[in-house]
Amino acid sequence: MPSPVSFGTRLRQAMDARGPLCVGIDPHPALLEAWGLANSSEGVREFSLRVVEAMAGVAAIVKPQVALYERFGSAGFAALEETLQAAKAADLLTLSDAKRGDIGSTMAAYATAWLDDASPLASDAVTLSPYLGYESLRPAIDLAAATGRGVFVLGLTSNPEGASVQHVGGDKSVAKSIIEQVSKENAAAEDMGHVGLVVGATIGDAPAKLGIDLSASKAPLLTPGLGAQGATAQDIATAFASSYRQVLGTSSRDILKAGPDALGLRDKARRVRDELIAAK
Repeated sequence: MPSPVSFGTRLRQAMDARGPLCVGIDPHPALLEAWGLANSSEGVREFSLRVVEAMAGVAAIVKPQVALYERFGSAGFAALEETLQAAKAADLLTLSDAKRGDIGSTMAAYATAWLDDASPLASDAVTLSPYLGYESLRPAIDLAAATGRGVFVLGLTSNPEGASVQHVGGDKSVAKSIIEQVSKENAAAEDMGHVGLVVGATIGDAPAKLGIDLSASKAPLLTPGLGAQGATAQDIATAFASSYRQVLGTSSRDILKAGPDALGLRDKARRVRDELIAAK
């Protein structure tokens, strides 16, 4: 049986075809209300399917925020499963924003849930937290490689609290250690590897201060913070100068507030995508 096409290759193909945009599917209660939908699993389902329909052909990948489904228990996970299936049918890659991280058999179970072909929650990629040690993520990293899927490891986030952990050590920081391990993981990739990084869009000069070379990581770079959190496409192009080709500009609320009209959502996403392309 032939090996599956790697996630890095599939993501590059999607970015080349549709642009470097990741759209978050974040059914927050306030957004559901603004869209005239109930704060319920059915409201979440309707919201999500509308976003998927609007993003087809415009975004490279969509990113459901798992916690906003999980709050409704099994009904919420059923809505997430349907969202993932709809995205696949629409030729959209999926990144489940679950931020899982554990050890041993528990991490292996998380890997199976999000990355195994037989799982109803199987996504093209999942976000992971490495703060029990990078190697604790090994079950997910290896299963992703085997199934042609990917993982995005929290690397250098822009939330104010993140620096208290990630920046510790200066030129031998926690963040640098994680990113160097991702670089080793992706070393054999011709372009982008299957292990991505979550790096905040508003990190500014933090990589330079910490001696981090993001371009050497060969990692797809998920950059939350575009739009509602204040970063512009040009800000990202400046901050990620040498690694900008790896960047997946990530926007959620800034695009979602253009709903519930599908044309409004699509037009807003197209404008954000075009700004990312123009900022190269």
